[in-house]
Amino acid sequence: MFDPDARIAAGRLTLRPFGPHDADRVRSVVESGNRFLPPGAPVHASGVGQWLSHGVHELYRSQQGLHLAMTDAGDRIVGAISLFRTSWNAGTTEVGYGVHPAYRGRGYATEAVRALTAWVFATTGLRRIDLTANLDNPASLRVAFKAGFTWEGVLRAAVLEEDGPHDLVVLGLLREDSGEPAPALPRTELRTPRLLLRPPAPADVPDLAATGADPLTQARTGVPRDYTENDARAFIDISERMRMRGAGIAFAAEEFTTTRFVANVDLRDLDWRNRTAEVGYMTAPWARGQGYAGEAVTAIARWLFERQGFRRLQLRAAVSNPASQRVAEKAGFTREGVARAVLGGEDLVVYSLIASDLA
Repeated sequence: MFDPDARIAAGRLTLRPFGPHDADRVRSVVESGNRFLPPGAPVHASGVGQWLSHGVHELYRSQQGLHLAMTDAGDRIVGAISLFRTSWNAGTTEVGYGVHPAYRGRGYATEAVRALTAWVFATTGLRRIDLTANLDNPASLRVAFKAGFTWEGVLRAAVLEEDGPHDLVVLGLLREDSGEPAPALPRTELRTPRLLLRPPAPADVPDLAATGADPLTQARTGVPRDYTENDARAFIDISERMRMRGAGIAFAAEEFTTTRFVANVDLRDLDWRNRTAEVGYMTAPWARGQGYAGEAVTAIARWLFERQGFRRLQLRAAVSNPASQRVAEKAGFTREGVARAVLGGEDLVVYSLIASDLA
């Protein structure tokens, strides 16, 4: 059984049971229309008293979970966090949370989830904690990853909301897990003499789509055929999820003088044990022949080696794509051989760059 009187220190927060003394605060939240309180919370102020005396405690009385308030140093309720769907026989439970809109972006959810999951493993015999988040909710996914959860899969169209069905990511934390975040490359900006390298943004969609749909890009890369703006949006979303999972990162290259998108560079297939990765890129048709891709790749490689501790970067270019091979060679990569029938049956030239090559 969970302790109904638990008070859990969570960094800048305390997690504690809701009580009658919270009536004024909860009433103001309900009247404001903010939605972050646990499921079953009243939608009208007249129901606050009944909910605080009985409703919020029903989950505990059923032995299936616990609702707790997230409170700051002034005992203000800034969020709520719950354990639910607890199976004491199977040794599992699920965690869910919400933060008041005025307090989002401060890391409170991560602190609360980390503290509550540690408390569960320290005070109960439960062995696994589940967490689910909409696939299109990067903020919630970031909380899960920072709290040490592992991405386990996606349930397609698993939840139905006002705007239609959404895919649901299933994440899990086991008792034997470290609880530490999985390694991931940080979102950052890099500068070269001519370029700003930054995370891809929605404003890049038209230029990214035009680049992906360009006949030369279509012929010499593995991007989706008949590339559209929807493909560009999906690429941006997928790239950020890959980054959070530690699988890669993408950069948009923007020319300083015009502020226009000129290239995309992405790192993929990150091997954190051996500190290796692969780089790929595509240059906008209006920016080809000016050395932007090589300039961007060199800057990202230097950042990867010097700031992130990686040791090897691989680059593969189609045998029929001499321009891409020239980018690799100008960036200091060494040709290692040819991988046969890799891209739609086409051979790829394999290049590598190691930290000492940039010394």
